[in-house]
Order: sequence, then structure tokens, then C-alpha cells
Amino acid sequence: MADCGPSLCSVLDPHAWFDPQRLHPEVESLIYWRSAARSGAALGAGLALLVALACCSVVSVLAYSSLLALTAAVAFRVYKNVLQAVQKTNEGHPFKWLLEQDVSVSAERAQSLAAAATAHLNAALAELRRLFLVEDLVDSLKFGVLLWCLTYVGACFNGITLIILAWIALFSLPKAYEMNKAQVDANLELARSKINEISAKVRAAVPLGRKAEDKDK
Repeated sequence: MADCGPSLCSVLDPHAWFDPQRLHPEVESLIYWRSAARSGAALGAGLALLVALACCSVVSVLAYSSLLALTAAVAFRVYKNVLQAVQKTNEGHPFKWLLEQDVSVSAERAQSLAAAATAHLNAALAELRRLFLVEDLVDSLKFGVLLWCLTYVGACFNGITLIILAWIALFSLPKAYEMNKAQVDANLELARSKINEISAKVRAAVPLGRKAEDKDK
């Protein structure tokens, strides 16, 4: 049976999307709701920011958010200074532990991030070239169907709405998959089997195969 193609198989493989071992521990803890309070706060804060971006300009949201954070920091600093003066204590700067944190990015870390980004970019460019130049007719047709579906998605939702939906999905789908792993895997395996069956029939019906394997033989 013909395979469903590398790009489509990765989409239909839940382990490629919902593998906790591939995530940073902090990220894994948030999106899998290991701590309900922290995950709820992250979800709420992200939604508030995205809704604000949907209603106002990026500059306004960044300016107001920064002003709010600065106001809170100044108020807390003044409160602690007054409290230390009244109690006649010398606890020092209230944000000392944060000021002592190392926020610099090392050269090695920057190089590793750049190398990872370059690898993903090169893989994406190679895959797009393969699809747009019809290296494999069936895969390109499936990519065309995906693009056609995206035209309807774009007609119903704008970019910020899709980001909001993606943010909600980030905090719901991984946990839902973890709780219903057996049922989801069974249904996706059935979907992969159907796609493989259809792809095999299409490849048998059209004269163009993957990388013209028949001609090379």
C-alpha cells in the first residue's frame, strides 16, 4: 500500500504534535495543565493580549502593556521603600533577585537556535519546491486541496482570529489527546488507511508517479 506522503503523514501523526518529551518542561507543564492555576493564568493572559491586538494596534497594545507593567513595578517599589522606612528595616531592592538574573543569550545558544531555525527553513523550502514543481503528482494534488480549503478558512477568519483559535487549541488539544489517546489513534489510523488507499488508486490511474520511478527503472 502506498504511503500517504511525508507532509500529510506528519499532519496525521498525533505523536508529532503531542509528544511531551519533545517540549521544554515548562512548556509541557503549561499546555498539559500540570498546574491548573499557572496554565489558566497563561491561557487567560494570552487571550487578553490577543483580543487586545484584535481591537487595537500593535503599538498601542505594546505601549499600554509596558506602561501598566512599569506602573505596577514603580508602585511596588515605592510601597516596599515606605514599608522599610516605617519598619526601619534594610531589605534592599525588592527586585534584587530579578536584577541578578542572567538574561543574556550566550553565543553557543544563539548559534544553536540559528542552526535549528536554518534547518527547519531549509526543510520547508525543499518541501515547498517539491510540491509546487510537482515532483510527485499525488502529493501536489493533495497540497492543492489543502490550499483550496485554506481559501475558505481565510474567507471566514482573519489572521488574528486564527491565532486566537490556535492559542486556545494549544491549551486544549494536547490534554484532550492525552486523555483520549487510544480512541484518537484508532480514528487517525483509519483515516491514514483511507488516504493510502485513495492515493494508491490515483497513482495507479495517472501516468506520473513519485519521482518517475517507473521511468528510471
